[in-house]
Amino acid sequence: MMLQSRDAAVAASTVPTGPAGRAMAQPIEAALLEGLQQHLTLERQASAAYWAMAIWFGERELRGFCHFLKAESADEQTHAGLFADYLVARGQTVQLEALAAPRQHWRDAEEIIAAIFQMEADVTSSSQQLHAMAERAGDVRTSVFLDPIVQGQIEAEHGAAHLLGRVRFAQGNPAAMLVIDGELSAGKHAPEPVG
Repeated sequence: MMLQSRDAAVAASTVPTGPAGRAMAQPIEAALLEGLQQHLTLERQASAAYWAMAIWFGERELRGFCHFLKAESADEQTHAGLFADYLVARGQTVQLEALAAPRQHWRDAEEIIAAIFQMEADVTSSSQQLHAMAERAGDVRTSVFLDPIVQGQIEAEHGAAHLLGRVRFAQGNPAAMLVIDGELSAGKHAPEPVG
């Protein structure tokens, strides 16, 4: 009996653990870990930016845009949560960095939607770079985790490009903007699916 408990104690002491003491099967390469932490911050910053944009539209009585952007803010927070959960599952400590105050003043709706497209393109680029880093590091776990995230980002970028095209086509015409606002309210704003 004593031999079994000693063997169990030795086995337990040889299990690698992360910074918080959680068991981990494979460590994450330092540069990849830093990139994952930075991406988590990028997702949180995108959430704050979407929220500020939603407020801008709410102040102008464009409830469809406001509701749509609040949902996008929640989605970005969910994405940040996925990264946090993944880091915990890999035995890492999640580092929550301070966020910069989001921009709150824009010239018009087109400027906001253009900023959304650029933000989504930046998040797509970050997720693709992380995927490439994971592949170079031979970290299959992270590659598999990132596969649906990269695909989702490509779709988000496509949706932002579609909305930007529609807003540009409207050229600030109030009636056209109200049509787009109504489509956003009804959830009938999506472009044709990618691939």
